[in-house]
Amino acid sequence: MKENKKTAAIKVVRFGTEHIPYINDMNDAFPIFGRLVPSFRDGEWTHEEELFADVRIASFPDDRLDWDTYIGSDHKAVFLAFYGSECVGQVRLVRDWTGYAYIENIAVRGSHRGRGVSGMLMDKAEQWAREQELHGLSLEAQGDNLAACRFYLKRGMRLGGVDTLKQAFNPEIETTLYFYEIFEEPSLNGKE
Repeated sequence: MKENKKTAAIKVVRFGTEHIPYINDMNDAFPIFGRLVPSFRDGEWTHEEELFADVRIASFPDDRLDWDTYIGSDHKAVFLAFYGSECVGQVRLVRDWTGYAYIENIAVRGSHRGRGVSGMLMDKAEQWAREQELHGLSLEAQGDNLAACRFYLKRGMRLGGVDTLKQAFNPEIETTLYFYEIFEEPSLNGKE
């Protein structure tokens, strides 16, 4: 991502012990205004959008993890975006057994959404995954978080699957969608 006026003052740093107090700072509420409706036809995922008549506000609970395990690890990492001394975003990654860098979380403070911070964090996630010699990035999103789904698709990620049971005990979420950015398409290993 090219640096522009919006992102010039943003610095992305690798998470360290001194950053633990900031880890949930960007966990702001977000609008739910529609959903991505996936379809699987002829071996390909397609989708349509459905906009809701009413907008509701959602939020995720604060993360409570053993943050020390992310510090200095080759298998997982957290990167934080700072605007001056204010933590405005994070991306949290783990090396998945499938050979992808799985994005456990990406979040941007409401006051900094639409300013390119998410793109900077995704660029850092991609850089880390490539340094780890992984196949690409993967993540999951709720089908009704249309803003996030639009962002992933705009970045070139592909819808790779849908799960209707993962959130079965959460009446607010109908589907979980799986998105992938593949760095190099897999060979067919002689298959036609």
